[in-house]
Amino acid sequence: MPTWLGRTAVAGALALAASIATPGAAAAEPSPAKARAKLVKLNEQADQLVEKFNQASEKFKSAKNKYTALNAELGRKNVRADELRRDLVTAAVNDYQVGPLPLWGRLVGQSDPQALLGNMASLQQIAEAKAAKIRAYEAATKDLRDRRDEAKTALAAAETARGKVRDEKTAVEKLVKEQTKLLRRLGAFKTGDPNSPGIQYTGPASGNARLALQFAFAQIGKPYRWGGTGPGSYDCSGLTQAAWRQAGVELPRTTYTQWDWGASRRVPLDQLQPGDLLFSKGLGHMGMYAGNGKMVHAPQTGDVIKISTLDDYWRNRLLGAVRP
Repeated sequence: MPTWLGRTAVAGALALAASIATPGAAAAEPSPAKARAKLVKLNEQADQLVEKFNQASEKFKSAKNKYTALNAELGRKNVRADELRRDLVTAAVNDYQVGPLPLWGRLVGQSDPQALLGNMASLQQIAEAKAAKIRAYEAATKDLRDRRDEAKTALAAAETARGKVRDEKTAVEKLVKEQTKLLRRLGAFKTGDPNSPGIQYTGPASGNARLALQFAFAQIGKPYRWGGTGPGSYDCSGLTQAAWRQAGVELPRTTYTQWDWGASRRVPLDQLQPGDLLFSKGLGHMGMYAGNGKMVHAPQTGDVIKISTLDDYWRNRLLGAVRP
C-alpha cells in the first residue's frame, strides 16, 4: 500500500471515530451570516405575532370596559326599577285590601254632579298613573337588559379572540427565546436600561411634533419589550402612542389601528416631516420620522429604543406614513 494511501485511510478512520464519539460535531453551528438571516426572519415573524396579540388584547379590553359600563348602568337603572316595582306592589296590595268598590260607592253617593265628575276624573288619573308606572318599569329594564346582552356577546367574542391569540403568545415567547439565543451567539444582545435618561432632541420639528419627538428621544436606550407601553420598556406602537399622547394626540394602540386611524392623514414618503409615523409593509413594525433622514423606533427583542438612518434597507421596507 502506498504511503500516501495509508495516511489517508488512517485520517479517514480517525475522522469517522471522532464523528461517532461526538455525534453533535457533525451538525456545525450556522455561520454568522446565516444566523443573521435567520434572525431577520424571526424578527419579521415576531413583529406580526406581537401586533396580532396586541390587537386581540385591545379588543378584549374595549369589550370588557363596555360590558362593565353597561353592567354598572344596569345597576343604577335597577334602583329606579325597584322603586317603580315597590309602587306597583303597594298599589296592588291597596287594591286587594281596600278594593275599588268603596271608591265607586262614594262616587255613586255623590249628589253634586260637579264633584262626581271631579272624582271620576281622579279615578281615571289614578288608573293612568298606574299604567304609566307599569310602562316606566318595563322601559326601565328592557332596553338596558338588551344592551347588556349585546355587551355580553361582545365580551364573549373578545374572550374567544384572546383565547385564539393565546397560542400565538406562546409562539411569540418561543420566537423571543430563539431571537435571544441568536443575538447572544452573535454578541449583539442588548439588555437596555429601563431608567435610561435618553438623549435630547435637537432636530427641526416644531409644535406638537417636537413634543412627541422630545418624549421619544428621552426613551432612547430603554429596552424593547413586546407588548410594552412604558415607562421602562416599549414595543414599536407602544412608543409612538406614548410619544404622541405627550403631545396631546391620542393614538390607538397597535400599528394596524394607528394605520387605519391615519387613513385621511397619510403623506407620501418623499414629503416626510418630523413627527410623521412610519409603517413597514405588513404593518408589523413602525417608527417616527425624526428629520434629516432618520427615525426613532423600538426595533425588536434584544435591542433598545434607538435612532436609525432611513437607508435603502428601511426605505424598501416602508409601506407609508401618517401625519398625526
